[in-house]
Amino acid sequence: MRYDVIVVGAGLAGLVATCELIDANKKVLLVDQEPKNSIGGQAFWSFGGLFLVDSPEQRRLGIKDSKALAWQDWSGTAGFDRLEDEDVMAYEWAKAYVDFAAGEKYSWLQSKGIRFFPVVGWAERGGSLAGGHGNSVPRFHIVWGTGPGLVEPFSNQVLQAASEGKIDYKPRHQVTELITIDGTVSGIRGNILEAATITRGEESSRVVIDHFEYHADAVVVASGGIGANIELVKKNWPSRLGTPPKNMVSGVPAYVDGKMLEITEEIGGRIVNRDRMWHYTEGLKNWNPIWKNHGIRILPGPSSMWFDAVGNRFTAPNFPGFDTLSTLEAIQKTGYDYSWFILTEKIIEKEFALSGSEQNSDLTNKSIKEVLKRVLPGPPAAVQAFKDNGEDFVVADNLKDLVMGMNELVGSELLDFMRIKEQILARDREIENKFSKDAQITAIHGARNYIGDKLIRAAKPHKLLDSKAGPLIAVRLNILTRKTLGGLQTNLNGQVLNEYGEPISGLFAAGEVSGFGGGGVHGYRSLEGTFLGGCLFTGLQVGKFLSK
Repeated sequence: MRYDVIVVGAGLAGLVATCELIDANKKVLLVDQEPKNSIGGQAFWSFGGLFLVDSPEQRRLGIKDSKALAWQDWSGTAGFDRLEDEDVMAYEWAKAYVDFAAGEKYSWLQSKGIRFFPVVGWAERGGSLAGGHGNSVPRFHIVWGTGPGLVEPFSNQVLQAASEGKIDYKPRHQVTELITIDGTVSGIRGNILEAATITRGEESSRVVIDHFEYHADAVVVASGGIGANIELVKKNWPSRLGTPPKNMVSGVPAYVDGKMLEITEEIGGRIVNRDRMWHYTEGLKNWNPIWKNHGIRILPGPSSMWFDAVGNRFTAPNFPGFDTLSTLEAIQKTGYDYSWFILTEKIIEKEFALSGSEQNSDLTNKSIKEVLKRVLPGPPAAVQAFKDNGEDFVVADNLKDLVMGMNELVGSELLDFMRIKEQILARDREIENKFSKDAQITAIHGARNYIGDKLIRAAKPHKLLDSKAGPLIAVRLNILTRKTLGGLQTNLNGQVLNEYGEPISGLFAAGEVSGFGGGGVHGYRSLEGTFLGGCLFTGLQVGKFLSK
């Protein structure tokens, strides 16, 4: 059977491309190796944060944003330095994406029925100069309904079209080969896997029951990155971030294995920027895991004190929520693969959120009543569950017992009570005034100048050793794998390029497998809210081009 287009991967990028092709009445085959209930891929598990520029939500909060400011932040964050080669198309995709985020993105999402939580988050705040890394203003827009709410309009359209016979959707179809004829990609071959009745996110069987072969005028690879393939992550680990961690927790299910990258490379697709990746430093071991080695990221406010494994406080810009990869580099250069937050009950109840749709049932279920409970005393329910059950938490009424518990947790005597106490006392003395030479204290005051942070994300400054703010809490932070920033090099139509920079006829890529566009649209660092947005934009661009 021959199709106009075959889409490999039913994650967000693949769904968006397929929806565009449905609207154009194209004959489409969508294949995915996972069961039907996994439609939406990793996007389903996300917090649903999207990077938008000069949105109505920003304006209502008094945030003054612009495309010029967003591009200043993007280019300062990306640090493109391979413009003659690996970054040549990534740079073009970056400019196009900022145009999209400041232009049609908002109205397009609105047309799909997607709405946003009214408070805009401020992620990746930087901590350097105006032209350096980070968001100058809050831009992290949380979809009302989180990841499932973002996926739903596209998955519903695809499933409806499949039920009406307008497209073919085949789960449990694992692609093992891209078919080429005279240098043109003309189809796919692979394995039909046995049916799998599993919970979404669980690792599915790879037992083969049959084989398939399908042909098309074009094939779109939208299969995601390498985040669950720990060995491949370590293989590609950049030396600038120190040695690879010995132990990491996985922020993505097992199917995010990078196999389609290898398959595409075998027929001439060029992978660039392999050494660029995005992993989080605030990972928790999930006390109630869904997939193997399941990790959850803390989305921290600005107030927790951050210490390395031997008890040295990190310096600017390595504060909670400011510069992810700078902190990752600092952690790895200590020779240990974990670090610590020390905070109070007052901080955790206001500043701790957890990434993931399943950790934010109030937002995911669109319950205004439950969302309003976040302003009540005490941590959110999901955070409290980790505090009660998670292996990474230590709680104590005094600092000496806290440090003793931290040492017991890791089975060492690395942390010296007096050394920790001296650093906390030095920090606490800086709280006496509304100004400070301590860069983190200054940042806390700055955060509270933004109404969104003052309301729900930044606790009132207080001394950590104030018994009225207790008990004291320590959290061991693990390295959490997440995103591939490099990938298949593509032009602005999404066509995969070969080693000579020429499009491979019939072959396209979208989403994380393409480095979210061009083989690395983020450069070295992300501004956050740009991963889901990159899936949307690349899927839309490819879908539009193939709909002509």
